[in-house]
Amino acid sequence: MAVRSSKKQLILESCANLKRPSLGLSELRRVQQDLRQRLVPAEPPSLGYIASVLRAAGLQVDYEDRYAAPLIPDRYAGRLEGVLRFDSLAAAEATLRSLDAAYRCWSGSDRGGASLVRKLVLHGKQRAEALAGNARIRPEKRHEKREIATWFRVWLESPDLFFDWLEIRKQTEEFRQLFPLAPVPGAAATNAIIEALQVACPSRDLEAARE
Repeated sequence: MAVRSSKKQLILESCANLKRPSLGLSELRRVQQDLRQRLVPAEPPSLGYIASVLRAAGLQVDYEDRYAAPLIPDRYAGRLEGVLRFDSLAAAEATLRSLDAAYRCWSGSDRGGASLVRKLVLHGKQRAEALAGNARIRPEKRHEKREIATWFRVWLESPDLFFDWLEIRKQTEEFRQLFPLAPVPGAAATNAIIEALQVACPSRDLEAARE
């Protein structure tokens, strides 16, 4: 009995047939069209998914959308490869802590590295938003992805204040109702953070976090 190839295998096979050192939109569409014919009646994967598979295989791909992870040059791969994860609130927070540390390391001396961190966070936000809007996903997971998308957005807007904001957010009634099993900080610590944030930068996000 023949073994059915996975979509990833088919993508790599189709790409190998192109014999191109680098791949752009035109090549990705050719791969997608090839898979459309080979996967009938199933739908072919998106261009973003194809691009992500090819990048993971080490190929040079010049294409970006919300489904395609940014290309990570070799000099940043050791610190950033595989860091972006948001399958849970805990994973998303760990991701942001790792990316924030990299951002602070590079923001004063490596604009390319700092920019790449922001691209990764933006990609995470876009992917989380897409999952939150997917009606095929369970409602509780959609709430989680919507929350994670907000975290990524707030970090992009105010990276210096984000983790203080996050501790306040975890204390809100809305958060506790949506995610009753998530750990929350103590009230004294939260009040101290609120006072510090009021001095540093009062904003709509701070007001929303306190409600």
